[in-house]
Amino acid sequence: MSKLIVDISQSADGYVAGPGVALDAPFGSAGLRLHRWHGLDGAAPTEGDKAASAAMFDNTGAIVLGRRMFDVGEEPGGADGAFGLPCFVVTSRPRPVLVKGPTTFTFVTDGLLSAIALAHAAAGDRDIVVPGGAAVVQQCLAAGVVDELRVHVVPVLLGGGTPLFGAVPAHRELEPTQVVATHLATHITYRLSR
Repeated sequence: MSKLIVDISQSADGYVAGPGVALDAPFGSAGLRLHRWHGLDGAAPTEGDKAASAAMFDNTGAIVLGRRMFDVGEEPGGADGAFGLPCFVVTSRPRPVLVKGPTTFTFVTDGLLSAIALAHAAAGDRDIVVPGGAAVVQQCLAAGVVDELRVHVVPVLLGGGTPLFGAVPAHRELEPTQVVATHLATHITYRLSR
């Protein structure tokens, strides 16, 4: 059976982007630091980092992401598309389907649950991954649809920006199932009960 997995990086003080997110600064001020464990910004990922990065796509059949993440990260990201999978963008602004190489972006204007239903249909028995942004992750947690939460905690304090857990509506118990620590990030996987 497929799972819905949130897979996202955050600073040690809980931010998924620094202040000042814009087209020319998709992670905000100093926010690129959150993704060095992927090998960005000249970093040399360890085997643990590489395994955490690969795990995002191991059994993934579809992606659900927010419009802001699309606007500042995926749309300007080049002709090939980053994911190579069907992507469903939760948005209030309609737009025609966009194909970038092997990646298809479908813009879903009737809510998160509709985007998840479309992603399930596209993924079949494979998993759905939500890489962000924070608002979509918060909506997923509030809707109780998350099976697994993978948080990559990066050893940096951004001091502000976009918080990952700013609007979590209720107490939730998390069961840690894996922790891998490297000098670039601590990769924590939690199981959530529904």
